[in-house]
Amino acid sequence: MKKYTVLCAAVGAALLLTGCKSKESAYKQAYLKAKQQDEMMQQSQQQVEQAQTAENNVVVPMQQRVASDTRVVDNADNVAVRQETVSVISGTGLKNFSVVVGSFGLRENAEGLQRNLKSQGYDAQVVVNNSVSPVMYRVVATTFDTKGEAAASRNSLMETYPGAWLLYAK
Repeated sequence: MKKYTVLCAAVGAALLLTGCKSKESAYKQAYLKAKQQDEMMQQSQQQVEQAQTAENNVVVPMQQRVASDTRVVDNADNVAVRQETVSVISGTGLKNFSVVVGSFGLRENAEGLQRNLKSQGYDAQVVVNNSVSPVMYRVVATTFDTKGEAAASRNSLMETYPGAWLLYAK
């Protein structure tokens, strides 16, 4: 009887273990399903990239215009302006925007350039900037109320004084 009990237990265990075994076809089906989803994601990404490329390659037709229809815009607003706190040493006084044609560490050099500019017909002035070290003496050739006028004057002075720049006196 012991033999039958052991034999039945062994057969039952064998049936139990073989019945729970996963089948290879189930793994294969799961793999194929995951592979299809991956391929679909890749295709959708390619379609999005193609659509973006197509949008970037859109060509806008040019509009032809007669040359007299174009408008020239004054570029005076793009001129750089330095702000400094200065005091007039020699001259009549500054307006809002001034054209500086020289900067010197020695006052005598600045006054020499001022005399040269006055002989050429400019109302040249010497101003000092005490806020920088060493102290700088600026030679102002012209001074104006508006930035546009000062920019135009600076552009004409650039031929003779290539380092000319605009100063907004605080």
